[in-house]
Amino acid sequence: MNKAQLIEAIANGTGLSKTQADSALNACIGAIKSEMAKGGSVSLIGFGSFSVGKRGARTGRNPATGATIKIAARKVAKFTAGADLKSVVNGEKKAGGAKKAAPKKAAPAKAAPKKAAKKK
Repeated sequence: MNKAQLIEAIANGTGLSKTQADSALNACIGAIKSEMAKGGSVSLIGFGSFSVGKRGARTGRNPATGATIKIAARKVAKFTAGADLKSVVNGEKKAGGAKKAAPKKAAPAKAAPKKAAKKK
């Protein structure tokens, strides 16, 4: 699935237009990037967590020449799948797609409390 297909799936699942779904997805991605740029993490319960990890400096080899090179330390983006996502991927659980919001129904009126029976 590419981004355009994801936008279409969001639009179909939520009742939003494709333009609104595109804006919502871009806002979500932007918020995740912004938080990770600050070194923070984003946890989506049941889906997974996005976080920033550190990779230390190390030595490597140029595969073409065999020469030893130094590789600088850097930050890396990490994603850890949540329990629900793991269950869906392993076929243990069915994927629950986004559902259209149902119109709210009026709450039923409460019945009057029953009077206690009198003892004789």
